[in-house]
Amino acid sequence: MSSVPVPASRLPTQTAISAEIATLHQDPRCAGAAQQRPRLDFAPYRSSLTRHPTKDLHHVDPETIERAAPCFGHWDVDPLEADLTIGHAGEPIGERIIVTGRVLDGHGRPVQGQLVEVWQANAGGRYVHQGDQHPAPLDPNFTGAGRTLTDDAGWYRFTTIKPGPYPWRNHNNAWRPAHVHFSLFGTDFTQRLVTQMYFPGDPLLALDPIYQSITDPEARGRLVATYDHDVTTHEWATGYRWDVVLSGGTSTPLEQEDDQ
Repeated sequence: MSSVPVPASRLPTQTAISAEIATLHQDPRCAGAAQQRPRLDFAPYRSSLTRHPTKDLHHVDPETIERAAPCFGHWDVDPLEADLTIGHAGEPIGERIIVTGRVLDGHGRPVQGQLVEVWQANAGGRYVHQGDQHPAPLDPNFTGAGRTLTDDAGWYRFTTIKPGPYPWRNHNNAWRPAHVHFSLFGTDFTQRLVTQMYFPGDPLLALDPIYQSITDPEARGRLVATYDHDVTTHEWATGYRWDVVLSGGTSTPLEQEDDQ
């Protein structure tokens, strides 16, 4: 999210950032299966250099973190929570969209009963969060968060508003592409995966160091939804299809939880 602006004179230019991205993408060390996930120390994404892990992770006894305890009850998730356009006094501003897809395991089998949460900026590119001071209007009729459970065939479905791009402080004139954050839970608090879904044809994708920190182009492409006219609803909403694959060679790239 954006916050207090930094003087432009102290920030690198987009041209410099794009050149760094191109150089890293040509580095042979950035090839292979290991680069199907975001790099934790991707230099064009400035803050990743100071906050990525530098030591081996510590292994813990699962019982000490209550691995067997469920993180939610199925009865707590109301079907209306999957519609981010309702629950307020009026209609939200922006392009109404439907986002749907399947959650699959590495063998293509549906994952049922999966808790899927989403959060996003509004149509003006602003989050309902005190840390976001981007000078764009808040929408009193849009909170930007929802959740649902996958059905027996692994399907999820959200109705929402297409988010707008927003500035951030990585470099001068830096803008994040429009995106929706996804969080997927298993049956425990320790089973959480976080990723982002982007929209097709967005010119900001080529300029974004977070998206470009996945150096494998095919893996990057798996973060981009597909426009689906069969999901589009007559005189109501345009539709997008985006599947999430949890493991295997075609898995959806996942991120660290503190990414933008």
